[in-house]
Amino acid sequence: MIYSLRKKLIWICGLTVIGVFGLIFIIICVVSTNRLNQAMDMLTDRISTHDGIFPAFDEENPFPPGADRFFDFFTEETRFSTRFFTVRFNGAGEIVSEDIEFISSITEETAHEYARKALERNRQRGWMDGYRYKIYETSRGQAVVFVDGSMNRSVSRVQLFTAGTVMLGSLIVILVLILIFSKKAVKPIAESYEKQKQFITDANHELKTPLTLILTNLDIAEAEVGKNEWLEDIRAEGERMSALVKQLVTLSRMDEDQAEMEFHTFSLSDTVQDTVSEFEVLAEGKGTPLISSVREDVSYCGNEAGIRRVVSILLDNAIKYCDSGGTINLSLTLKRHPVICVENSFADADSLELDRLFDRFYRADKSRTFTGSFGIGLSIAKAVVQKHRGEIFAYKVSAGRIGFRVVLK
Repeated sequence: MIYSLRKKLIWICGLTVIGVFGLIFIIICVVSTNRLNQAMDMLTDRISTHDGIFPAFDEENPFPPGADRFFDFFTEETRFSTRFFTVRFNGAGEIVSEDIEFISSITEETAHEYARKALERNRQRGWMDGYRYKIYETSRGQAVVFVDGSMNRSVSRVQLFTAGTVMLGSLIVILVLILIFSKKAVKPIAESYEKQKQFITDANHELKTPLTLILTNLDIAEAEVGKNEWLEDIRAEGERMSALVKQLVTLSRMDEDQAEMEFHTFSLSDTVQDTVSEFEVLAEGKGTPLISSVREDVSYCGNEAGIRRVVSILLDNAIKYCDSGGTINLSLTLKRHPVICVENSFADADSLELDRLFDRFYRADKSRTFTGSFGIGLSIAKAVVQKHRGEIFAYKVSAGRIGFRVVLK
């Protein structure tokens, strides 16, 4: 149990940190890309407003109209360091001129190809092979200006790589620290749990001897004075206490992480059917017919005695709490995994706290009238199913009907 708790703590903390770091990196990428696009768009806007010419620097108004003051790279040298070219079209969509004076790596043919592709995209702005472009209208038709952004994009990628590397290194350090300190985090719980197990073990030893002595003396007393109602009450309570102690010890052993269960392949169909046969007479005697639908030839690798106990607990629970005149249904199906369902009539099903039915000593009967159970049977069933890496949960079938579903993995 402590190992499972520590494992869950590591998973939760680890996934949370990974999620937060991942989200932060995504935000950094989005903001960085957006800022890069805005900076390049300011350059294309500056050139397009002067029809393919980068205007001279205005010291009194260094920022273009509507520009974000965050970008303060406009200087006297900006127009000389910006590499760009422009292609113009007429009203019929034919290229009439190109201006490649301010770039050396682009030929007329390449400029024409880029311009045609940009118009085909039918988007005013975008990227094309490291160039940020903008389509704008002129008095003669459309024109496309391309600004070289390869260096800007390269710098942006280096910054993102650096940020990603730092975050990845930080993430690894944090995960290692989680692994180291997780043991200390669960230490108080582990100590409390060990004390609880020790208490149950001690209680078992302390109670077993006097209970055995009481029941033995009862046999002697009955032999001498005969049976009477007082002795029968003492015997009933003694046997009830003995059964409770045994169940507590069983549950305590189930909780141990190292508790071994021998697994082997067996016929799950036969195991379920045999268990149903054992309870059919009891169900009939109470007036609650037990109807079963067991698929044949279902095999499973697990602990046969443990699975038999789970089915017994569910059937015993169903018979005890099934309404008079109601029905009990058990089914074994095979989908991706074997599935066992036990359903029974229960008028107060709507008032049940389904998520608490597997809590130890929980009883739906608030008055806690003794019905032959202690409220830990379902806890034992859950522990056995978890040992098989399966799932068990309660559900409401309909109004006045409840069910339990076991998925064996």
